Amino acid sequence: TSDAYRAGKPSSAVIRDADDVLAYALTRLPATYAACVSVLAEAARMAPGFQPASLMDAGAGTAAASWAALEVWPGVGSVRWLDASPLFLDLAGTLAAEVPVLAGADVRRADLTGAGDWPRSDVVVASYALAEIAPERQAAVVGSLWAAAGGLLVLVEPGTPAGYRRILSARAALIEAGAMILAPCPHQTACPLTGADWCHFSVRLPRGRDHRLAKGAEAPFEDERYSYLIASRPGVAAATRAPRILAPPRAGKSGIALKLCGPEGWDQRFVARRDKAAHAVTSRLGWG
Repeated sequence: TSDAYRAGKPSSAVIRDADDVLAYALTRLPATYAACVSVLAEAARMAPGFQPASLMDAGAGTAAASWAALEVWPGVGSVRWLDASPLFLDLAGTLAAEVPVLAGADVRRADLTGAGDWPRSDVVVASYALAEIAPERQAAVVGSLWAAAGGLLVLVEPGTPAGYRRILSARAALIEAGAMILAPCPHQTACPLTGADWCHFSVRLPRGRDHRLAKGAEAPFEDERYSYLIASRPGVAAATRAPRILAPPRAGKSGIALKLCGPEGWDQRFVARRDKAAHAVTSRLGWG
């Protein structure tokens, strides 16, 4: 499962029975959940007055995005799962059996590339789902998900060059459709990154015993890299968009260098150690 993920293969290439789904959950669910919590927490920060009551988890898989949404927005009372795999939907239902909101989810076995006339929800999340769809069909899927989003559409993909390209294509289509990009971009203009660079972020998560055994790993943690996009309807009140740190800050003897994406595009700033107040604040800033 992990090898297929690193190779960029869709889960359908390795998921054949219930044991495969369980192996996928053991190796990937903790990381996808951690990435979704990070992204949805950023959505809540950027739209502080937005309190969704309904959620659609598109390409739900293990429903990690639904668990993350309840962590960030405990007021969510209605959840819908869409997934083409009955194996994943069965496992998601088993895992959620003791959580009333998720246990009562509207479960639909559905191909996201199908008709796409989905009921509206306040938040629509597609977590690690576009990678499962043929490139020529992704734009139509993004369009149908946007049509179903009453407030926010959140896309999360692996933090790889391929995942970033999928996010970038979705971003262009959503801006053309009238969406406001809340994050990670502090602007609506073309992405300023060029060459081999790509926009991605990272979250560190602990590995439990079963997680380590399933992955054959010894380290008690792992870093999940992800790319994401948060698009909102014009009526959602947004916080002020500030420049975003695109890479780990580089600290040296004379100060800290930052690589930023700001309202005017790509920027680079240096905060000198002699500017004690600014340096103290900058030293506490992280990547993303």
